[in-house]
Amino acid sequence: MSAPKAGPRAARPARRASGAPAPRRLISSGSPYEAQFAYSRAVVDGDWIFVAGTTGFDYATMTIADDIAAQAEQCFANIGAVLREAGATLADVVRVRYIVPQAADFAHCAPVLQRHLGSVRPAATMISAALLDARMRIEIEVTARRRS
Repeated sequence: MSAPKAGPRAARPARRASGAPAPRRLISSGSPYEAQFAYSRAVVDGDWIFVAGTTGFDYATMTIADDIAAQAEQCFANIGAVLREAGATLADVVRVRYIVPQAADFAHCAPVLQRHLGSVRPAATMISAALLDARMRIEIEVTARRRS
């Protein structure tokens, strides 16, 4: 009789050379919403990067386009910048969540999604829900894992 195969295991936290767990690191984009609502743009925990819901605001100017596809493009620019700061890229994304106030508008984002995640094809969910500001047409949240 052979031994049973091992099932899924809990991921171990990344360790530094000393053997201690890698410290949790918070990343900020400088958006005023982060301080106001007590969150970080991203949390890096070992090889995992959890990027908060990101809207289409250009954080340098705090402006936002009217078009959902243009907002999605800016979302990916914002997310890409955070992932680079964390030592990753969009190619490391394993999970994505899209939140749109109007579900019918989501189809207009398909070319943008294909351009940024078409070869990655992460697990994905689209939710239709109200967003904080009526100008926001899409919010995108991702989880990434740095590859060794």
